[in-house]
Amino acid sequence: LILLDSLLQEMMEVDTSATDWPGRWSNISKILERRGPLTPPSFQPSSELLPFLLENIRVLVVGAGGLGCELLKNLAMMGFRNITVIDMDTIDLSNLNRQFLFRQKDVGRSKAETAAEFINTRIPLCRVTPHNCKIQDFDEDFYRGFHLVVCGLDSVVARRWINGMLLSLLEWDEDTGELDKSTIVPLVDGGTEGFKGNVRVIYPGVNACIDCTLDLFPPQINFPLCTIAHTPRLPEHCVEYSRVLLWPKEKPFGEEINIDGDDPQHISWIYEKARERADEFGIPGVTYRLTQGVVKHIIPAVASTNAVIAAACTTEVFKVVTSCCNPLNNYMVFNDSDGIYTYVYEQDRNPDCLACSKVPQKLELLPTSKLQDLLDHLVNSPVYQMKAPGVTTSIGGKNKTLYMQTPVSIEEATRKNLKLTLAELGLVDGCQLVVADTTSPAAVVFELKFKTD
Repeated sequence: LILLDSLLQEMMEVDTSATDWPGRWSNISKILERRGPLTPPSFQPSSELLPFLLENIRVLVVGAGGLGCELLKNLAMMGFRNITVIDMDTIDLSNLNRQFLFRQKDVGRSKAETAAEFINTRIPLCRVTPHNCKIQDFDEDFYRGFHLVVCGLDSVVARRWINGMLLSLLEWDEDTGELDKSTIVPLVDGGTEGFKGNVRVIYPGVNACIDCTLDLFPPQINFPLCTIAHTPRLPEHCVEYSRVLLWPKEKPFGEEINIDGDDPQHISWIYEKARERADEFGIPGVTYRLTQGVVKHIIPAVASTNAVIAAACTTEVFKVVTSCCNPLNNYMVFNDSDGIYTYVYEQDRNPDCLACSKVPQKLELLPTSKLQDLLDHLVNSPVYQMKAPGVTTSIGGKNKTLYMQTPVSIEEATRKNLKLTLAELGLVDGCQLVVADTTSPAAVVFELKFKTD
């Protein structure tokens, strides 16, 4: 394996001093310099389109995993030279069967940095800029600097955050109230799950956004707490026991350290505790890979599905940027678990969408409902699907924090509020609640409406 890895590396090395050679972009030029049967009337063929694509278009790729590797390779080979990639993950040995920009010597390194290094070496004149960090580490000015964003994520929360960020960039005319089209940063989103996949093209503020279609995402699998604590039967129960019950109790890495699914030390600790639990109850099958999968909600990836979905995504990027063909309108599903099936349909906007509608959000609860009931509703409702909401309000002209999960000091100070009713907290019908959550870069303002029995 090491010898094969070395041979592949030698084959992939390219002279970075090389420049464009005659005919390198001839196939792309044929599309951009003449009309075809699928070109819309608005498309104006021009020899200036190719240089504009090569030198001016800035694309952000979010994710450098199975889908991200395919996206980076396709974009670079299609002529996109100004690419930025964000990924906070590091390379694991199990990634190497499908994430082909990485080699065995790269295990433990940053995915973003390694992928960028590989593409920049392999494809002359391509400039991929890596960021080994969270998407939340950048502000609006950073995201405003791109013509288009492509997502190859395995996280619904991260998708919703990017969606919220791009929506926050929108500006409207103060006089007419019309959307300023120049502030739109299109989003091409791809996702895979085993042999299934999907691609969507989103124009923020114009068509259906990520939050408009939350019901399309598969529900997360949760195990009953009583089963985890008392009658475990599956290896997954043992992992969840370590994650949900032991971690908060033992705090192995400090008081304020939450579980990081990308930290090998965290996964190893959970794995060891899960194995002890499994041995106690005679449950086989607890492995490091299973532990990582349960903690990160990983679904086994299929390389061919990644390739198909990435090809569709990059084709849409090319269409959006050049206008040489009408883009996908606006959602495509793919399934090759039994034959090959694709279907395209237009997903309608949700007029009451939490993220993109301008409709004030209302929360209807009984005055006797406890604050915990309100938070549970925000988490469990298919409309909101929040992860760790924090709530503040204004009472008598003074801001009051009702509950926050972080930092620990505030959580401890506000924990007692969870058992109080909304009326006992001083909330009245029509008051505003400001809710912050990891699914969005911006807080959501709700109007509280009390229901009658």
